[in-house]
Amino acid sequence: MNGTPEDRAGHRSWMRWLGHATTLISDRGTAVLTDPVLTARVAHLRRRRGPIPDDAVVAAADVVALSHLHADHLHLPSLRMLDGDVPIVLPRHAPDALPSLREFGARLIEVDAGDEVPMGDVVIRVVPAEHDGRRWRRGQHLTSALGYIVVGDSTTYFAGDTDLYADLGDWVREPDLALLPVGGWGPTLGAGHLNPVRAVTAAEMIGARRAVPIHYGTLWPIGLDRMRPGLFHDPGAEFVREAVEHGVAATELAPGDRIVIGDD
Repeated sequence: MNGTPEDRAGHRSWMRWLGHATTLISDRGTAVLTDPVLTARVAHLRRRRGPIPDDAVVAAADVVALSHLHADHLHLPSLRMLDGDVPIVLPRHAPDALPSLREFGARLIEVDAGDEVPMGDVVIRVVPAEHDGRRWRRGQHLTSALGYIVVGDSTTYFAGDTDLYADLGDWVREPDLALLPVGGWGPTLGAGHLNPVRAVTAAEMIGARRAVPIHYGTLWPIGLDRMRPGLFHDPGAEFVREAVEHGVAATELAPGDRIVIGDD
């Protein structure tokens, strides 16, 4: 497996938030890269905060976990930057919905909620997400959005993009770390998303031992700098304030920051 010598020797569990829904989760020396966006721009969205992930991030990834097909989560140019042997876990029938994915061939591992994928010394458990899984708003419903739980010495829940759903607490139980989306990339937040208040409810439903807000404060449409900027800057801090009021341990990170999992 990849990673630094310190990671391989000590096998401490940690997570680095790389902005938006891109995280690097390292457990037992295996590094899982989620929804990689490794560039300064995605279509009409520009990275407004935090460094562009460097070559060390690309080299560290042992496996990629893709939550759904939206371009701010499944970014083909970023996938092409990774080593050519890195497996890519993604929703069932994603290549049917987005034929460009077929260029990655045997690296693709298609999964459904309930599946488990052994990878190195960890297991990636697949859970549902309440979110539109299509690539395009008017496309066919060929595939679903998913979340993932990385199970090693610790358990880390990556929600991808989701809203609350009734049996969330049955699928995800007491993770050491929950990575919860609390915002978006524009001046509105539609159906299928958590805002800071609902994200705290999600943390309570799953009994998260610690939660970190993601999916906010990184990407913003070009030309909309003055359009409701609070939705860019504020969701992380609002989530942490709301979490403290509800007795949920929460930590706000800046893009590029790292947190040790279970080190409370």
